[in-house]
Amino acid sequence: MSTVTESVTIALTRGRILKETLPLLREAGIEPLEDMSRSRKLKFATSLDQVSLLVMRGSDVPVYVENGAADMGVAGKDMLLEYGGEGLYEPLDLGIARCRLMIAAPREVPASSARLRVATKFTGIAKRWFAEQGRQVELIKLNGALEIAPAMGLADAIVDIVDTGNTLRANGLEPRETIAEISSRVIVNKASMKIKSQLIRAILERLAASVNRRAS
Repeated sequence: MSTVTESVTIALTRGRILKETLPLLREAGIEPLEDMSRSRKLKFATSLDQVSLLVMRGSDVPVYVENGAADMGVAGKDMLLEYGGEGLYEPLDLGIARCRLMIAAPREVPASSARLRVATKFTGIAKRWFAEQGRQVELIKLNGALEIAPAMGLADAIVDIVDTGNTLRANGLEPRETIAEISSRVIVNKASMKIKSQLIRAILERLAASVNRRAS
């Protein structure tokens, strides 16, 4: 990679995305020097002196990257859609942690044209999507316990991430409409891309090669 004494910090989303990102980074020659799962640290040195890793909540990754506290990041497309952000490039889809952002409602309850109460933590995405559909809704912000909201009379439907659908079924819900197909993306701070272009492009090329090998 670059011989210039520049360095790059990559912010990673903890949980499932982290577990699926680390093998891709390893194939790209970037490996943390300690077991991240056994440490309480949030910043880690790697096998490349020029590259360090941060671990945080997915919703914080675009904030760190857009504001330059991290040069690059890996976050789910759901978080990026919710956050927006003009200071970000999104150059690479890693194709990992695939799922769907969906509307779900109680089984055997017909769709209604009446004003819906929708519980979600993705209020920005939901507001834009329902507006584009010309549908009026009342959004209820929840950070958890979404699936039980209809049964408790708090909401008529929810907007949430759906993977296997098992949690929906266990709570008497069924998926109705897909808002977006979700996977994890690499994001880059726009200023960093200019200032540290050589190193960042080298990392992106190696990650893209890892993704392509897995796809072939």
